[in-house]
Amino acid sequence: MMLTDEEREAANALFATFNSKAMAQMSAEAGKTDFASEIMPLAMENVFGRLWIRPGLDKRARSLLTLGILIALQAHAELKVHILIALANGLTVQEIEEVIYHSTGYAGFPAANGARAVAVEALRMEGVIS
Repeated sequence: MMLTDEEREAANALFATFNSKAMAQMSAEAGKTDFASEIMPLAMENVFGRLWIRPGLDKRARSLLTLGILIALQAHAELKVHILIALANGLTVQEIEEVIYHSTGYAGFPAANGARAVAVEALRMEGVIS
């Protein structure tokens, strides 16, 4: 099922709030090739247009949930993006640390330690840690 115009506008407006210097840099890098160029439209429709604009959870809660899932999946490339989105959604560096610490008990130390490395890279790119 296709998004309605209203859903598409809501998804685009939501995604625009995630803007950061690191996100802009990663977008520029992704735009340097035509390979798998439909991935972003798929994400906009299926993830942001269907899930992120739903009622019931605010953006902070969705970010916390998404970080935990991505840590458990060890989906590092996606985790990097969602750490930046989490900052844009109001999570603090300390809250992101706590998500990583908490995940040691549920996803395991290797998953959490990998997430820590990804978080350090993302947070440095954004200039919020040294």
